[in-house]
Amino acid sequence: MPRKLAVVAIGGNALIQDPARMSVHDQAELMKDICASVAAIVRSGWRVVVTHGNGPQVGMVMRRSELAAVEVPALSLDYAGADLQGGIGYMFARGLRNEFDRLGMLTDAAALITQVVVDAGDPAFAHPTKPVGSWMEEREARRLAGELGWTVAEDSGRGWRRLVPSPEPRSIVELPTIRRLVEAETVVVACGGGGVPVVRRDGDLEGVEAVIDKDFSSVVLARGLGADALVLATGVDRVAFDFNTPRQRFVDRLTVGEARRACEEGQFAAGSMLPKIRALIDFVEGGGTGVVAGVSNLAHSLNGRTGTRIVPDAA
Repeated sequence: MPRKLAVVAIGGNALIQDPARMSVHDQAELMKDICASVAAIVRSGWRVVVTHGNGPQVGMVMRRSELAAVEVPALSLDYAGADLQGGIGYMFARGLRNEFDRLGMLTDAAALITQVVVDAGDPAFAHPTKPVGSWMEEREARRLAGELGWTVAEDSGRGWRRLVPSPEPRSIVELPTIRRLVEAETVVVACGGGGVPVVRRDGDLEGVEAVIDKDFSSVVLARGLGADALVLATGVDRVAFDFNTPRQRFVDRLTVGEARRACEEGQFAAGSMLPKIRALIDFVEGGGTGVVAGVSNLAHSLNGRTGTRIVPDAA
């Protein structure tokens, strides 16, 4: 009987925890602990597919592109995403291989450039909301908006940034390949940064200037693979109600109905935990278990010893 399968989503911020330590070398050092956590899941008996974010990293790539534009052609956003899938995927594959070898595990790891199909008619394309790239003064932002057709807005009190669409993921082009690798007991790193967004035009795939939420891409991937669990790794070990107030309390388990009511009651912040809980509700309604857990406790979260589990109402 095949081992159970978990899709584990790691945020891009997990690799950049200190503004003074943002180099590739610094990120690779943090990757060691992440890979140790993933290896612990595999060692406990699960098959694993890893997805990851790239928010901070894509900002740096686009900034380098902006600075170099006088010398070389600027990168489009889909190419920047593919670039980072390769770079971060390499860090994962190397880190996992080193950890497997250290533990004497005969397990392979592979990172895969992954294209995710979105709908060209998605309303998100008419209403860009996702900030990317560097912060700018308002005057510079408006100049670039006029020259390049960008949508720009003030972001978090730190300056102005470009806004891009964040369409809903529909399907994963490389899903059959990922499935074959999983069946061969390979730990696969896929859908980096939510996947490279592509649309179908006249039968061909075409990259678009957009970014996809990696948690929602992870839901599509987990469903496509028939995964038993979807784990969203965060900076906290468990979900909290009344977060950061004197009434704060941690939650070990929620049914889908309880999680939905908590969303409606405003228990979760729109820019952090809310989209994660909504993604897990979406996954669990299709079958399986959803988990929110800290990066260092991923293996324990799957056996119920830590983290917050979201389960079907019938459970």
